[in-house]
Amino acid sequence: MPVAGSCLCGAVTFEVTGSLRPVINCHCGQCRKWTGHYVAATAAWKQDLHVHDSRVALTWYRSSDQAQRGFCKKCGSSLFWQRDDADTITILAGSIDGRTGLATKAEIYIDDKGDYYNLEFPQVDTFKQSGHNVRLSRGGSSE
Repeated sequence: MPVAGSCLCGAVTFEVTGSLRPVINCHCGQCRKWTGHYVAATAAWKQDLHVHDSRVALTWYRSSDQAQRGFCKKCGSSLFWQRDDADTITILAGSIDGRTGLATKAEIYIDDKGDYYNLEFPQVDTFKQSGHNVRLSRGGSSE
């Protein structure tokens, strides 16, 4: 079942027609600066993400030599994170409309977390864009 999402002002909308990875909370310094807190994000195969941007509001910021972040230039909503060499794209979970049926499975980059909140989920030591140690299957479900 496809899921839809958008930015705050509605200038950028999207649909995901395939499976979504469980949510991972990223506490890295870049994610915290980008959103003002940690990022809770899912991921999908790039070919399953269909962005509708009739007002050309989606803007990409190169945040490192290996990744970029997509946001709406009209309202500032953080939407996507894309590693250059990945077949998947990370989608901020809060940008998905309605109930997602997703669950948070892990925390990453915990050494960078803020001191004003506590961790709630298992901590993952390694990083993989296609799943952050939670694999995204091509068959329609997350493992």
